[in-house]
Amino acid sequence: MQPDLKYMEQLARAAGKILSTGYRREHQVRFKGVIDLVTEVDHESEAYIIGEIQRHFKGHYILAEESGETLGDEDHVWYIDPLDGTVNYAHHIPIFCVSIAYASRGTVSLGAVYDPLRDEMFSAERGKGAYLNGKPIRASSASELQKSLLVTGFPYDAWDTPNDNFQNFIKFAKLTQGVRRLGSAALDCCYVGAGRFDGFWELALKPWDVAAAGLVAEEAGAIVTNVKGEPDYLSTPQSIIAAAPGIHEHMKAVLSEMAAAR
Repeated sequence: MQPDLKYMEQLARAAGKILSTGYRREHQVRFKGVIDLVTEVDHESEAYIIGEIQRHFKGHYILAEESGETLGDEDHVWYIDPLDGTVNYAHHIPIFCVSIAYASRGTVSLGAVYDPLRDEMFSAERGKGAYLNGKPIRASSASELQKSLLVTGFPYDAWDTPNDNFQNFIKFAKLTQGVRRLGSAALDCCYVGAGRFDGFWELALKPWDVAAAGLVAEEAGAIVTNVKGEPDYLSTPQSIIAAAPGIHEHMKAVLSEMAAAR
């Protein structure tokens, strides 16, 4: 038994209600790393999502940010980020979402990313397009870096890795209209699908960060790969470029050049 897109949207919306209900209260913050936070609401949202999946789709494999693996049938895999943008959330910055993806036999086929404060539901079904609140969305027609607006993020161990992304940020900032950092990879990628950003890249992520949003961007017409240009952007070592077709190669070339220079 498999879910459909309506179910994915309903599940994401219900989890989003948990996020919005808890948003303005004081949070119980725990540190998974020096700057890697988790709140009680992350756990509430994740427990709800996993509980619903196990109730309706018994025996499926689940990969979730906070609880890790729930072993099951790997022909049916769920990727869950119960609260993408936890640092924003903990500081009461209104940029965060819930992200849920479903993969059948190794291919992500359904995805839903819900921003509860803006009531924006980004969703996609492989081969059937991408949508924002039920209306089709398309990636931008940008063809020049100089006229493009990009978005990125930085790893949680940025002070202790050569892949800290800072030099890439500076390089792209000088080549484009600008580079933004919103703090939610899932929304960054969905915004590429909606044409709000022309391109997005990151060097170190987890599958639950972009499994759903990557499908949204792909189905909206963006090209989504790892930084080497390969189609698998979920496997370790994980990286991503999601961009309008007219600038994807330009972005990949810049990132390759910068990597070679390190």
